[in-house]
Amino acid sequence: MLNLPQSTEVKRPLPKAQLYKRFDWKPSQRECFDGNVSRLDFVNWIAPRTVPAIAAGDEVKEIFVVEISLKSHDFDTKAITLLAKHIPQRIVYLLRYEGEAMLAVYHTMLFSTPWRTVEDISLPLSGLNLDVVWENIVSSIGQFTIEENNSLSEQIRNDEERNKLIRQIEALKKQMNSTKQPRRKRELFSELAKLTIQITPTADARAVHPYKDYGKTTNEKY
Repeated sequence: MLNLPQSTEVKRPLPKAQLYKRFDWKPSQRECFDGNVSRLDFVNWIAPRTVPAIAAGDEVKEIFVVEISLKSHDFDTKAITLLAKHIPQRIVYLLRYEGEAMLAVYHTMLFSTPWRTVEDISLPLSGLNLDVVWENIVSSIGQFTIEENNSLSEQIRNDEERNKLIRQIEALKKQMNSTKQPRRKRELFSELAKLTIQITPTADARAVHPYKDYGKTTNEKY
């Protein structure tokens, strides 16, 4: 499974009752988890003992794969995030529903792949130690690149801040399109220009945006 070495394979159930007993979840959290998750099993253990070619990292000593059988294709991701936040180990989640599956991983936030057939799912182990292997797993599932001199957590934080700026820019564009007052358009353009420069510091925001003329003085009355 997942094209992982046979030496990593384990099969150990993780009863939901055990989780409820171990973690102090609210009734609403238990209801969410139980309503989405049918069964959990540890299926792979990745460590120097099972993959001798990969050394232990400074931070990551082992990585587990937990298979989660879901009750619905349209599951609530909060159930997976809830579990991940309460388990300190590095875990890759194999989420399955009928003949389809996806991989998910939590590192400051939840990342997941698209749904695929079970046969098409694989988990490459790239790196000489588990710190690097974990970084590559998270960035592969999350579909992002770790830039030079950035740690994994720093890259995730930077990407999230950038995505937040992009959402703000899109919201401002919609406001500009719907606003008829010239003065308000200029105010929105000024905000938009500042955000655009934050994303592309070397760019001239007036040159890259179709509303560049709204920054100029006009004779229109308002």
